[in-house]
Amino acid sequence: MNVIKVILVVVFLNLCACYGYASSRIKLNFDFDWKFSLTDNPGYAAIDYSDANWEQVQLPHDWNIKQKFDRKGIGSAAYLPEGIGWYRKTFFVPQSYKGKTVSILFDGIFQQSDVYINGKHLGHRPYGFCSIEYDLTPYLHTGKENVIAVRVNTTGGRPRWYAGAGIYRHVWLTAANPVHVATYGTYITTPEATEDHADVKIVTTVSNQSDKEQAITVTQRLIDDSGKEVARGKKGHLLIKAGNTADVEQIVPVASPRLWTLENPVMYTMETTVKVNNRVTDVYATPIGIRTIHFDKDKGFFLNGKHHKLKGVCLHQDAGCLGVAVPDRSYERRLEILKEYGCNAIRCSHNQPSAEFLDMCDRMGFLVIDEAFDKWKGGYYKQHFDEWWQKDMANMILRDRNHPSIILWSIGNEVGEAGRKDNEGIERATMLRDFVHKLEPSRLVTLAAQNNHREEFASVPDVIGYNYLEARMLSDKKKLPERICLVSEELPYYRGEEGRLRSYTPLNPWQIVADNDFVAGGFIWPGVDYLGEAGWPSKGWPNGLFDVCMFEKPRAAYHRAMWNPKPMVHIVVLDQALDIDHGRDLWQWPPIASHWNFPDKYRGMVMEIRTTTNCESVELFLNGNSMGRHKTANFTNNTIVWYLPYNPGKLEAKGYNGETEVASYRLITSGETDAAIVTADRTELKADGQDLSHIAIHLLDKDGNRVQTDDRKVTVTVKGEGKFLGMDNGDLRRESFTGNTQKTYFGNMLVIVQSTKKMGKISVHIVVEGVDKEYVVDLQSQSLKNK
Repeated sequence: MNVIKVILVVVFLNLCACYGYASSRIKLNFDFDWKFSLTDNPGYAAIDYSDANWEQVQLPHDWNIKQKFDRKGIGSAAYLPEGIGWYRKTFFVPQSYKGKTVSILFDGIFQQSDVYINGKHLGHRPYGFCSIEYDLTPYLHTGKENVIAVRVNTTGGRPRWYAGAGIYRHVWLTAANPVHVATYGTYITTPEATEDHADVKIVTTVSNQSDKEQAITVTQRLIDDSGKEVARGKKGHLLIKAGNTADVEQIVPVASPRLWTLENPVMYTMETTVKVNNRVTDVYATPIGIRTIHFDKDKGFFLNGKHHKLKGVCLHQDAGCLGVAVPDRSYERRLEILKEYGCNAIRCSHNQPSAEFLDMCDRMGFLVIDEAFDKWKGGYYKQHFDEWWQKDMANMILRDRNHPSIILWSIGNEVGEAGRKDNEGIERATMLRDFVHKLEPSRLVTLAAQNNHREEFASVPDVIGYNYLEARMLSDKKKLPERICLVSEELPYYRGEEGRLRSYTPLNPWQIVADNDFVAGGFIWPGVDYLGEAGWPSKGWPNGLFDVCMFEKPRAAYHRAMWNPKPMVHIVVLDQALDIDHGRDLWQWPPIASHWNFPDKYRGMVMEIRTTTNCESVELFLNGNSMGRHKTANFTNNTIVWYLPYNPGKLEAKGYNGETEVASYRLITSGETDAAIVTADRTELKADGQDLSHIAIHLLDKDGNRVQTDDRKVTVTVKGEGKFLGMDNGDLRRESFTGNTQKTYFGNMLVIVQSTKKMGKISVHIVVEGVDKEYVVDLQSQSLKNK
């Protein structure tokens, strides 16, 4: 406990040195040194309760993911049980905090949370996806130890997808002077933004928590990514009564701004300074991007006047073996992979994401649909909707409104009210739309509709999203030419008659998006496999372009060809005997794999082979012999279909533009596993107790060829200043998310290692069943200053 006391005091004094004692604003990461018990007792809230025997945990934390699967359970929750758990944290508050406003901010607690400080109940929040802030000031003991306790209850209903259990996002302790910018207290828009000039409009909400009326001055300055001031606004003046808040509106003109674009997502910082009697009481930083957005009924979406087709994916928030307790680096890696793939847009399905995720989208150049709810009164939220929808939606909008990445607010997904004939759905959609327009008018409102919706209902949002209804969208547009449209969910592959899949069918849904200018874009369901919404033995939904390890699947070749300008060609082979039935592939994707290893009984058997490409033509070779060359334009879906008798060896496709070879891909019949290739995405980690290294393992034969048909057990041990966080193979049929031993799937494995808060070496020891060599990956945990 003395260590915590020292850290708090040191951080506080450092901040005071930066801004002067009166101006300090403190924001401390509060993720460490929590205790947890998966039991329920009202006495746990008491300050003097002994939690010495509780489990020590670090946030983010998802207790659900380490529990046992139960086939009798609910597939939507990945067959993991409901429960009630408690968290406690004892922390020291320096005497110097006296006179300050101290708050605790939870980025996310799933769900039905109750928070206590020193035995006093601060509040209850049923929704599990919003940020939650409580004022601790009246109950804190300065100069002493304090206890915060949190009860979390996941019983009584959960969403259609896996949402975990616990304090699964970051927690922050904040302290500010009585006169300060309120939480989420800046609202910044760029109504005019060109390469020559921008007007940055900012509304600042200042809170006066002192015991008397205060005359307040507010100033703004814009700082670029090098730390240089590039613009400054005029002073704003306020007179705020004790215990009240007030707004001041200012315009900061910016000459020759660097615009936020997908290719170069430049971020600035708006620094807001609050003074009372010429004395600084607060300095508040808001990251912003300068850009304009526009949706056109005929041409779709424009960023800074430039047209962009939204090449989007829908994402849930879990990450396989980590559950929903996802460290920031895991999200960052996911977005890096999607960016390289060609994706430029994310639909947050079906809830607001973490603030850190949106920060990454800002920095990396993604366009985001921020979504409030799944069902309204037709899902698990129904018992809370009337009392809480305004609070929860306002939290999303106020928290997220300054992110340049966000282009639409979504008020719902596949709501049952959409088809009601009594106009309840229309009235409810109108109510939510108008609430958003009033609170944040700079962006349009959307919702995602499924096949039961009424035409009048779909006319309520500014932009209507169609889920798997491309044909209806085309028909509606002819009748309603003013309608702005996008495909909010689409299949990642070919659609057959009556929505069912066939071995070879005529059209990929993306082609409809690409061929019709008025369609702003499309979002694939899902971009990445996720937990929940499952059918045993699967624990999740296996239809993604990427598995939960972020290994790219063979089915992802088409959208890579469509979205990424880099020349490519890919080979897949159809085989009805492939072991890829996860129990929940609802759209019956034909069984395909990218390998050339089949049993001897297949010799001479004619097999269907597909080469997907963005090249003009493809030539296919089997064991060095040309099987012909075909023009891509003569086939649908940029996929050339071949029929060849199976013979082991080498199958190679070469892609040509004109007569120039620009891409190639090959499959080689491999032998048994003899080795592995082990690659870490990062070898230098921040010594912050949260950074990650993702170590990919792929099996090889004695000739160095990838092996996908001889899976082996992998055992991992971590030594030094790191800890084993989890391992995954992408197979959603796994029996447990615990343990350091697991079998590969299609020859692949991912190991996740986390740093501690100490600098030093980390060694990751990897043993592959049947391979004599032990693989050792050396990592280094470094000071934050060096990162």
